[in-house]
Amino acid sequence: MTENNEKNAHTIVILGGTGKEGRGLAYRWAKAGYRIIIGSRLAEKAQSTVAEVLDHLGGNGDVRGMTNAEAIPQGDIVVITVPYNVHRETIEGFKEALQGKYIVDVTVPLVPPKVSQVHVPEAGSAAQEAYRVLGDGVQIASAFQNISYENLWNDTPVECDVLVVGSSKEVRELVIGLVEGAGLVGWDAGPLENAIVIEGMTSILIGLNRQYRVKSSGIRITGIPR
Repeated sequence: MTENNEKNAHTIVILGGTGKEGRGLAYRWAKAGYRIIIGSRLAEKAQSTVAEVLDHLGGNGDVRGMTNAEAIPQGDIVVITVPYNVHRETIEGFKEALQGKYIVDVTVPLVPPKVSQVHVPEAGSAAQEAYRVLGDGVQIASAFQNISYENLWNDTPVECDVLVVGSSKEVRELVIGLVEGAGLVGWDAGPLENAIVIEGMTSILIGLNRQYRVKSSGIRITGIPR
């Protein structure tokens, strides 16, 4: 099977895809040839985001928009990019529909106004919180929290790496493929329990962005041949 066919074999649903991170990921993956469905509580909002992404793509790309409930059954990979304050509500509301899916949780447990201060949920991380709700009927990974929207939306080279943790080796390998499809470098960072570090790093990067007046600080792994 060719690389392009492997990409086309997957349909990626992005829940909460109208936010910046969802929009940036949709653009990167659509550009690479994946089928993308942007989900939102409001179909009109999803369709408006689709128009924005397609315009940025120059009109080329398989991107559709609909409600979250309509979108989930149509994808085999579901990416969760909702704000943390509706994270658990979203997971619980679609628990049955998400069974059997590959889940990529991008949510960071930020607690305004102190978003540059690390917050640790009772479960250990947002991703572990999702796994507790969904159970073993899904394979879940945590990734992309440390890549800014500016890096995703622009076509300039990205110096930041993506750490991928997950409930199985299979889902980590799948998501590393998505990372590479987005034009980034991904690393297998181990089991889902390690999501606490990746999610927490986001608050540190937000603090660095503010302190040094930049928008897209990130991390990069050194010492390993690329």
